[in-house]
Amino acid sequence: MPSPYATHPEAREIVFDFLEGYDVLGAFWMTVKLTALSALGSLIWGTLLAGMRVSPVPLMRGFATVYVNIVRNIPLTVIILFTSLGLADIFGMTLGASDFKVQGFRLAVLGFIAYTAAFVCEALRSGINTVPLGQAEAARAIGLSFSQTLRLIVLPQAFRSVIGPLANVLIALTKNTTVAAAIGVAEAAYLMKSMIENEAQTLLVGAVFAFGFVVLTLPTGLFLGWLGKRMAVKR
Repeated sequence: MPSPYATHPEAREIVFDFLEGYDVLGAFWMTVKLTALSALGSLIWGTLLAGMRVSPVPLMRGFATVYVNIVRNIPLTVIILFTSLGLADIFGMTLGASDFKVQGFRLAVLGFIAYTAAFVCEALRSGINTVPLGQAEAARAIGLSFSQTLRLIVLPQAFRSVIGPLANVLIALTKNTTVAAAIGVAEAAYLMKSMIENEAQTLLVGAVFAFGFVVLTLPTGLFLGWLGKRMAVKR
């Protein structure tokens, strides 16, 4: 006799039939691409900003300081809308894309890079401050330039000490990609909005997308947390 607690196959079909006709996996794949490209660009731009913030050149320090303080205090939605309405509509910047969807994707990545790099910069700067000053002085004493000292001595140790904070920035970036829906990028939040408007199972729709983001962010946080402990600089 089957258990009364067993879920009938037809019942499962009825519960999840609202997913038919929607490319949920494709929407989350778009979120993954947004996250990956934005994370890479943010890491590069954020590292350059961190180098400028500790530079001996006052102009570079001033630029990086002003950039970080301004960008961190502007809502991400405003930045994403500016990249779409400002750069594309007013200045005609298309980033080499002829298709509107591709253009929106590239402009969204540009906005996420500009925003997230400010947080990457501050995380890296805190890591740079943990490196003993004597190491940089010793490097300069043997003839290394500022850029060589930063690249060969300081940054490798700084990165090892801020893997945990950078993991938090990456997780926040993954969740922040939902803002791209504001300019029509077909990522997870854009599809969720469409499904909520067309389907009656609002709670189930929300649960599916919440679970999807947990699947994306939880393993990342656990892995980078483990990596941060393993790579931590012993002092």
